[in-house]
Amino acid sequence: MVKNQLRNLLLSGFILVFLISCWEKKKSIPVEQNGPESGIKYATGFSIQKNPDFTEIEVTSAWPGAEKSFTYALVPREKLAVMTFPRDAYDAIIATPVQRMVVTSTTHIPSLEALGVLHTVGGFPNTNLISSKEARKLVDDGNIKELGTNENINTEMVLELNPEVVMGFGINDTNKAYNTVQQSGIAVVYNGDWVEQTPLGKAEWIKFFAPFFQKEQEADRIFSEIETGYTEAKTMAQKATEKPTVLTGGLYKDVWYVAGGKSWMAQFLADANADYIWSESENTGSIGLSLEAVLEKGQQADFWFNPSSHTTYEEVKQINAHYQQFKAFTDRKIYSNAIEKGAKGGLIFYELAPQRPDLVLKDLIHILHPDVLPDYEPFFFKPLR
Repeated sequence: MVKNQLRNLLLSGFILVFLISCWEKKKSIPVEQNGPESGIKYATGFSIQKNPDFTEIEVTSAWPGAEKSFTYALVPREKLAVMTFPRDAYDAIIATPVQRMVVTSTTHIPSLEALGVLHTVGGFPNTNLISSKEARKLVDDGNIKELGTNENINTEMVLELNPEVVMGFGINDTNKAYNTVQQSGIAVVYNGDWVEQTPLGKAEWIKFFAPFFQKEQEADRIFSEIETGYTEAKTMAQKATEKPTVLTGGLYKDVWYVAGGKSWMAQFLADANADYIWSESENTGSIGLSLEAVLEKGQQADFWFNPSSHTTYEEVKQINAHYQQFKAFTDRKIYSNAIEKGAKGGLIFYELAPQRPDLVLKDLIHILHPDVLPDYEPFFFKPLR
């Protein structure tokens, strides 16, 4: 009797141990198992939730007006083999740290470089647009392959590279090349850094990249330094006693495009303590105006930034003689972010500025209020020649 009870007890214990072992080998993760959301202070297009076993990232603004959000589960490589997720719970489940990646926008390059993981990039569409010296060396050495254009990415080359992730961007969800890549089993992750409208909001997307490489602490440190530099510069700008007026943009064919009052550029100008002529408009992008309308409102502006892609006064004059009617032209106070270019002609501003708004703001403060930052050397904005 005692012997039978002992045998049954041992058998029950064995079964229990076996069941626990199986559960540990293949742990099912319910969708609702979310930990506290990590601290995103400025960016509005994504969120991060840290869970005991994985990280969940949700992209809510992959493009302007996006109605669909995308959710990704990032799982440490050593845990992925012993975990299961409900079917269709995530748009992609990705092992971390990522070892091979394709990126599709130059704005992705600086974050990866700052995190020390640029070597994981194996391909890029239109590599001539890349300005980063470190990235250009990788291109020149054949480590970053040419993939055509983002709208018509070379899917055969992507499949040959066999990346774990393609970091994509798009104006909508109709990119057929991305569909082909996904159908082959490669994860496509949408990045909406370009949709953000505030300087620090754009810069905070470095925190989006970090979990793919288990570099969260490094990203927090980098962003904190940028945030501190930006806020300190903004505080210094408010001490300026004058508030110069500013005109932006230039003619494209017969339309003059100026920055909207709620745009990225307008926020820089406000933080630099400038009087931006169109600051009261609600536009988050550009505003299309006639030359006459711009002359009426901006002819007497003290400064003029970004006259299209023109880089010299002679070029500006030759493009349109009416440009000479602006006070900023006669006073030689026109500045451009299109002068500084990479080795193949890519504009450094559009690659690096989103991640380094502190440098952009200091450029503007030095130009608008030279007494505030007298010894500063502008990085992006240079005077027309």
